[in-house]
Amino acid sequence: MTISTSGLHHVTAIAGDPQRNADFYLRTLGLRMVKTTVNFDDPGTYHLYYGDEVGRPGTLMTFFPFHGAPPGKHGNGQATATAFSVPEQSIGWWQRHLNEAGVEVSRVQNREGEDALTFQDPDGLVLSLVAHPHPDPRAPWDNGVVPAEHGIRGLHSVTLSVDSEEDTAEMLGGMGITFSGQEGNRLRFAAGSGGPGAFVDVVVRPGAERGLVASGTVHHVAWRAPDESTQAAWRSELVDSGVSVTSVLDRQYFRSIYFREPGGTLLEIATDEPGFTADEPLLELGRALKLPPWLEPNREQIEATLPRLDLPSENNPERLAS
Repeated sequence: MTISTSGLHHVTAIAGDPQRNADFYLRTLGLRMVKTTVNFDDPGTYHLYYGDEVGRPGTLMTFFPFHGAPPGKHGNGQATATAFSVPEQSIGWWQRHLNEAGVEVSRVQNREGEDALTFQDPDGLVLSLVAHPHPDPRAPWDNGVVPAEHGIRGLHSVTLSVDSEEDTAEMLGGMGITFSGQEGNRLRFAAGSGGPGAFVDVVVRPGAERGLVASGTVHHVAWRAPDESTQAAWRSELVDSGVSVTSVLDRQYFRSIYFREPGGTLLEIATDEPGFTADEPLLELGRALKLPPWLEPNREQIEATLPRLDLPSENNPERLAS
């Protein structure tokens, strides 16, 4: 393929209780709720977007929280870990902060020259905080809960678990995500010039049990396309190469196409445009339930179905208005 991605756009996972999910990602991890909406394919379920102040591509973690969802199973054929980027000097602070929040966290581990902490969210989703040796230029969301000097800068990487790496590596290479190193059975690939937000690790585990996508697991991994024309050209190239790809879907804040990589993980190519201020101003991001035009006539029914969700005041501090 002739079109390449510049890095991760977002990661979407399945959760259980939406209030518990929001409390963890807003208060414990210090992200911002940049959009409160619904799963467009199942509008009786929230779709919650967390990211930086604006919800820039590459900072986004999103969830479909299903009340009573059964636990998933981590295994081959899925993304088994999601990592966020933090400053190099902040690992100790995060270790203390997570312990104080009652989160069981690993010892500091070093992979690919980067220190990392690994833990799980309340639904069992595997997360890491990774300190890249070079400064991450992305600005954190300064919400007063997590000090800005320690704040999450955005996504760092995802980990895919596969039986065999050859076909997965070939597809990644065709997306401009190229091999950059290996430690044991862990292969690192990087989009563009690499760096936090552009990495994907592929862990090879021949014959390991297959995963089951449900609560506490990743649903899909999205990669960036700058605009709709690039996405359309990319879709044509995928189809021409024999990949089964969805039609272009309107996700209101970006346009999407979906397909599976040979190892089994569902991938998405999402446009950078139009972004999360398309239907509400920056200062009010995430406060109100936003619906796309085709679901707006059903607002009363949808709101009656969804559980109540309370956002902490830190999601929109008054100082932003000054």
